[in-house]
Amino acid sequence: MSEKTGPLSERARVRREPRHADYERETLNAIIDAAYVCHLAFTDQRGTHCIPTACWREGDYLYIHGSNGSRLIKAAALGAQVCLTITHIDGLVLARSAFNHSMNYRAAVIYGVCEEVEGEHKLTSLDALVEKIAVGRSKEARRANAKERAATTVLRVALDEFSCKIRTGGPNDDDEDLDLPVWAGVLPLELVPAAAVPADERVEMPAYVARWGRQG
Repeated sequence: MSEKTGPLSERARVRREPRHADYERETLNAIIDAAYVCHLAFTDQRGTHCIPTACWREGDYLYIHGSNGSRLIKAAALGAQVCLTITHIDGLVLARSAFNHSMNYRAAVIYGVCEEVEGEHKLTSLDALVEKIAVGRSKEARRANAKERAATTVLRVALDEFSCKIRTGGPNDDDEDLDLPVWAGVLPLELVPAAAVPADERVEMPAYVARWGRQG
């Protein structure tokens, strides 16, 4: 756990294995910036829902977008309390006992209320989403037209109430299990870019696309 910052609220406090907790904004920013998808949980008149959606960060806010008719978008735009989560799995941890198997991960939980993004800010935020997908893409792809913009809602939530939780390292076996003749260690997992697959060959591949498959 970070020694510099504590939880920003009681509901954001990590209670299960608090030694893995981290409440630093730099940690949160890194987890969001490495993600393309978050899960947003909310409650409406039909019950409780948890829906995956694209996400990106600009400064002190996490942004999402969707169709005006989306159940998620309509509930969030009306000021419902939401909880957003992001998880990156970095490895499967194999212990000598079944009980002590674990995972290495980086996770974030964010609480808050969404606000709608409008006007020119809406346009620049959608550009930021395209840049999140591929740096340089917003300079080439056609911008959303008036009809497309009118059908889309952009929301953001302030990064004011959150917690992060991170596990690294190997298995934590009980002392009495350490001499068991069972392999123990970590099976690393990594999301690696692969070579781009063109839709057709009529347009030359831009440099930022050609670099994509070499990033891994």
